Parts: sequence; structure tokens; C-alpha cells
Amino acid sequence: MTTSLKTELLAIVMILSVSCAHAGWKTGTTLPDLTKFKLEGTIPDLTGKVILVDFWASWCGPCKASFPSLEKLKKEYGERGLVVLAINQDKTDKAMRSFLNDHPATFSIVRDTQNQLIAAADVSSMPASFLVDRKGKIRHLHKGFHGEKTLAEYQQEIGALLQEKSGDKQ
Repeated sequence: MTTSLKTELLAIVMILSVSCAHAGWKTGTTLPDLTKFKLEGTIPDLTGKVILVDFWASWCGPCKASFPSLEKLKKEYGERGLVVLAINQDKTDKAMRSFLNDHPATFSIVRDTQNQLIAAADVSSMPASFLVDRKGKIRHLHKGFHGEKTLAEYQQEIGALLQEKSGDKQ
């Protein structure tokens, strides 16, 4: 292997290492300020709330299956401090609205028109969900939706997060 090729490979490995080290949301990191992204729609007040951030798209079969569960979670835990925030990645508002006509929801929905937030979170599959505690720390990640199994996991995790006081250290 030539010195030039070794140097090029080393540069590629270093670039990939740096980009991978900073890619995506991980447990224990702070949820970024969502108002900094060009989202279409209104972000609710998230201060002191447990937040379920769910990334979805109209073309995603598991997303269709997850919406009734998200609605159930909002109704079950909303008054206790849960906010469900669904982030849509459809290219058009029409596609999103068509989905919502068939799958109505009362939780907050915004559209990531430029896919900036989806890129920052490094969402690689749909749906992808992040559970955030009252202090803004990401505590749980979910890739995909697996029916009652995922719903039960959400219920356990949300219940525990709602019981924590905002001053508790995690």
C-alpha cells in the first residue's frame, strides 16, 4: 500500500469517526431546542414535561399502526404531564393531511419540511421515538413499532418518568 493511499484512508477513517461520534440523539443527551429547526406547525410548551417525540411518515406502515397507541398514551398520561409530539417527514403537506384524515390525532404534530431535525436525530427507520424526561434528557429510544409490546414498553417508561421529580438526578 502506498503512502498516499494510506494517508487517504486515514483521512477517510478520521472523517467518519468524527461524524459518527456526533451523529444522532442518544440516551443521556439533552433534547435540542426544537424551535431552532424549520418545523411547520406549532411546538407546544415542553417545559417540565415528559415528552414522547415520534418521527413518522405517511408511507410508513408501522406508523399507521402506532398512531392509535400514541393517541392512547396522550389520553392516559397527558393530564399527568406527558406531551406527545409527532414529527412528520413527508415532502408535501397534502400527503401528511391525507394520512391524518385516515388516522386522526389530538396530540401535537409538526412537519420537518427540510428534514433538518430528522437528520440531527439520525433517524434511520420509521417510526422512531425518543422519550425525554422533565429535565430535557433523552432517556429511552425506540426504533419501529411492534404493537402491544411497544405500547407496554412506552407505558412502563412513561409511568416511571412521570413519577420522577424534576429535581431528581439521573
